[in-house]
Amino acid sequence: MDECSDKKRLHTLVLGYGNVDRGDDGLGYHVVNEIAHRLAHVELEPYGDAPTMVTDGIGLLFQRQLMPEMAELLAQFERVVFVDAHTGAFAEELRAVRVEPGYAPQALTHHLSPETLLYLTKAMYGCCPSAYLYSARGYEFDFCTQLSERTATLAERVVADILDMIV
Repeated sequence: MDECSDKKRLHTLVLGYGNVDRGDDGLGYHVVNEIAHRLAHVELEPYGDAPTMVTDGIGLLFQRQLMPEMAELLAQFERVVFVDAHTGAFAEELRAVRVEPGYAPQALTHHLSPETLLYLTKAMYGCCPSAYLYSARGYEFDFCTQLSERTATLAERVVADILDMIV
């Protein structure tokens, strides 16, 4: 039994990350913003300080990257769904996996993996949410705010999958 089992926690946080000004790297924003439109008819601000609560238990947030400071936020939720673009690191165009806490080394020191963030959450707060990662293939990372056609199609699938999971 973890230390959070006796605490009232919110249901789900959908946490997108990337850069909205670099084309397909903004996938996470497009996904969480579309979920905000469908559930609450609101526009989500990128890089907000706190999640936008679109229902009593569902929060949406988009950040540039995952940071250790997010551990406190994650401990408040029963489940987190991470959304990010990948550059071909995985064979599949759309990768959806369950994420477990653990150390996952990164090539760049300023990047934190979902696994490591969950590990920090558990170490610091005695619990962590169940977690999933949706990573869709990005194809264009130029300076623009639009997704490429191929990544936009993948984003639609991610939105549908997440809505099926959380609603």
